[in-house]
Amino acid sequence: MAERFERHRQPWRPDEVQKLHTLAKKGMALKAIAKALTRSEESVKERAKLDGLNIAKLH
Repeated sequence: MAERFERHRQPWRPDEVQKLHTLAKKGMALKAIAKALTRSEESVKERAKLDGLNIAKLH
């Protein structure tokens, strides 16, 4: 069964976007970033793409 995220479809807050940028620049894997932000991997991937960030594909 897939994990449920309490923050489903919630807008990104500025502090979350900042944390996403920081973690992505450190080279963290998608799964780890999603867990740190309590967001789905798909949500993190979409936001990173929107912001032009590259995220490590490692699991």
